[in-house]
Amino acid sequence: MRVSKAQAAENRARILAEAARIIRETGIAGAGVDALTRAAGLTHGSLYSQFGSKERLVAEALETASAASGAKQEKELPPGRGIGRFAARYLSPEHRDRPGQGCALAAIGPEAARQGEPVRAAYTAGLRRMAGRLAAALPEGTPDRETEALAAVSTLVGALILARAVDDPDLSDRILAAGVEHLAAPDQG
Repeated sequence: MRVSKAQAAENRARILAEAARIIRETGIAGAGVDALTRAAGLTHGSLYSQFGSKERLVAEALETASAASGAKQEKELPPGRGIGRFAARYLSPEHRDRPGQGCALAAIGPEAARQGEPVRAAYTAGLRRMAGRLAAALPEGTPDRETEALAAVSTLVGALILARAVDDPDLSDRILAAGVEHLAAPDQG
């Protein structure tokens, strides 16, 4: 029985959403082909026939997660209004504690540099989109918005990675608070 184009597109979207969640929760190395196929309801053969490789699936899942984050960010980052409120949400204990629903850039950041070109290209595109949204949200008159936005992305992603990595809950909370305080300061001026 053939699947309609609409059903095939829906199946693909479901597969990518599940793969994006698993990759954010367990990392790329922790997301084995068995776990990905099981979560997506596929066989190994159907996964490889749709994506060609685990690397291609990871790259597309990263693009899916980045697009979902981008849609949220667009609502949370009105042009010229600053990034303090967004930073407070991004660097929250809830975001730290729910990597499967959170930012893919932070979830796979430490692994991204060791990946092949498709994954690194998807990571780079996601980072550029996030930096662009942050640049547009910076207050009017901010000198060199592009540099400020890159510094903000670095602070956001780096602080979230560190807050998730340490084994001291108090230190983790202080890392998040320090990032928020640092990024909210320019909004005051």
